[in-house]
Amino acid sequence: MAELDKVFKAGVSNKASDIHISPGEPFILRRFGKLIKLKSKPLTADLSGRLILELLNEDQRKVLERDLQLDFSYEIENLGRFRGSAMMHQNGMSAAFRIIPPSIPTLESLGLPETATKVLDHHQGLILVTGATGQGKTTTLASMVNYINGNRAHHVLTVEDPVEFVHPLKKGVVNQRQIGNDTLSYGNSLKAALREDPDVIMIGELRDLETISLAIAAAETGHLVLGTLSTTNAPKTVDRVIDSFPPGDQAQIRNTLSETLQAVITQRLIPGINNDKMELAYEILVGTAPVASLIRDGKVFQIPNQMRTGKKLGMCLMDESLLQLAKEERISVEDAVQVAEDPAAIRQAAGGPQQKATAGGDGGTTEPSTRKKS
Repeated sequence: MAELDKVFKAGVSNKASDIHISPGEPFILRRFGKLIKLKSKPLTADLSGRLILELLNEDQRKVLERDLQLDFSYEIENLGRFRGSAMMHQNGMSAAFRIIPPSIPTLESLGLPETATKVLDHHQGLILVTGATGQGKTTTLASMVNYINGNRAHHVLTVEDPVEFVHPLKKGVVNQRQIGNDTLSYGNSLKAALREDPDVIMIGELRDLETISLAIAAAETGHLVLGTLSTTNAPKTVDRVIDSFPPGDQAQIRNTLSETLQAVITQRLIPGINNDKMELAYEILVGTAPVASLIRDGKVFQIPNQMRTGKKLGMCLMDESLLQLAKEERISVEDAVQVAEDPAAIRQAAGGPQQKATAGGDGGTTEPSTRKKS
């Protein structure tokens, strides 16, 4: 058993999302969006490096030595999997670990609406899950694959860096490929994917022009393609895809994207009002004919207007989701205002200021004195 296994167990038991190992600091957990330092001695550079290297095999150590950084996965039986990211810096070697739950959650349990499930009924096209780092995009992708795997006899091919959730045998077949272990790169894997008879292709990250281009080509040729981008709303996502291409190619890409884009789901995790969980705020764009026309005509800035009038089709703006969470007292008004596109409108519509519970020094919670218990 690795020495860090005890720290991983503590992270899971404390409902942490991430664990940080860094020289000069004690072990650190991220719990409900906030960093909490454990009551352990500060790590020396030698100890920090030894703890991290103990989790790696010989090939991974060579890559870390060569590239000065490494993404990898680590698993503890009956506890869960952990996505590690190790790096060298001026004080030695550090690593951050994302805790992956042992079971794959449903889209409903994540807090996503029925629209997120309905768009998966498409048998071809492009579905993008977007948001900043740490907003649950990978978990949502895993839930989507899990839904397809449980409901359709399809071949799902995934390309991940690294593999996080492991999909069991269900109605479909899921083949998961990890960058570095099973394929050289996203591009290398996607070039071969179309010859491997997939119905669905899941791409962990659309990180460069080659990957984006291959994803759109796969969606255009009759496959359902799921992927992520680090963008903060639907219009920015569309612009990001188009702007990835050279100016001379962008007119053609507008046409192709308008025909293949099925949905953009943007996520943001907000601390719950009692600091005992994270709540999911979301934005959903559905690829309707009017939306396709706006993309094709270069009028992406008008997409939010289509989303406001497309509620019956399941569309939703991020501010609408934030407002709903605030009205239901699942998040504080202040937290909603802090991340909203139109803070003043959120504050006014939510009924003014609202006091949020504050976390205690040990990561516990304190109930506001004015809040009634149910």
